[in-house]
Amino acid sequence: MSAAASVHEACHEPRHDWRRDEVEALFRLPFNDLLFRAHGVHRRNFDPNQVQLSTLLSIKTGACPEDCAYCPQSVRYDTGLPREALMEIEAVVEAARAAKASGATRFCMGAAWRSPKDRDLAKVEAMVRAVKALGMETCVTLGMLKPAQAQRLADAGLDYYNHNLDTSPEFYGQIITTRTYADRLDTLANVRDAGIKVCCGGIVGMGEGPADRAELLRQLAIMDPHPESVPINQLVQVEGTPLKGTPPLDPIEFVRTIAVARILMPRSHVRLSAGRTEMSDEMQALCFFAGANSIFYGDRLLTTGNPQNARDRALMARLGIAPQTHECAAAEDAASAPHERVEVACSQ
Repeated sequence: MSAAASVHEACHEPRHDWRRDEVEALFRLPFNDLLFRAHGVHRRNFDPNQVQLSTLLSIKTGACPEDCAYCPQSVRYDTGLPREALMEIEAVVEAARAAKASGATRFCMGAAWRSPKDRDLAKVEAMVRAVKALGMETCVTLGMLKPAQAQRLADAGLDYYNHNLDTSPEFYGQIITTRTYADRLDTLANVRDAGIKVCCGGIVGMGEGPADRAELLRQLAIMDPHPESVPINQLVQVEGTPLKGTPPLDPIEFVRTIAVARILMPRSHVRLSAGRTEMSDEMQALCFFAGANSIFYGDRLLTTGNPQNARDRALMARLGIAPQTHECAAAEDAASAPHERVEVACSQ
């Protein structure tokens, strides 16, 4: 470890100047050493026995013009996914109410658009206001945003905007050709400028190499401030998409990715996202130890399966992990600031 890195870690200050060789060196650490270091970082910044629960709803499904090689919603691939129009507000609110009753504190709404049209954005704004009225945090993912669109969502009270980088800049062109890496960074800048929190991560297991996983995390970690939420997805292979048949990622490598994300972004929520259906309880337990402290909760993500609520509850009970309460989520959100440590006492 460099002298500069040692000083930062001793002061427990987040860094935004990670070099590629430093991040790759973290991935090469002996597994036990990496987990020990990551868990220490996690414990200094969060309650290690509490997990934030988010629920994700597809509010507009299919017919997306993008060519993301992993996505069954692309109009370019024959995956058998039915096209569905933008949901009505009442149906979205009912789904959010059910998610809150099941323990979720954040409700995420996803629409399969390249970027939203203004007439559709007005409907999403109404959804955001209605879900916030239930006392939940709100998040949307709608594709690319212009500055004025980001401001409209901020004015509606949106808490988080999700826009993933997906992979490293070097591997990106093998996964997507219809929008650039710079397009994604521009949308994230527009979201930040509007005062909305950022949810940004990526997907692993798409055939990328170890250097690509390291560079994905480095790209996230050099953002200032870091994304408040960092979803780490394991590829869900869908029949009809170009990535169907990709050799699966070694589970230990996935856990390493979680651990390095925690070290690089000590105060972000690191979320276990897509792919948990294929993960064993033991693998998920290692991820929680390595620093994951958020999950998508419910029986579906946008279009793919997710572990049932009962399975998640049973696993958390076995591990002595409690869901983050609505009160704790609100207190943590009120106390958070990009360059200040959050200290919130939460009962479980």
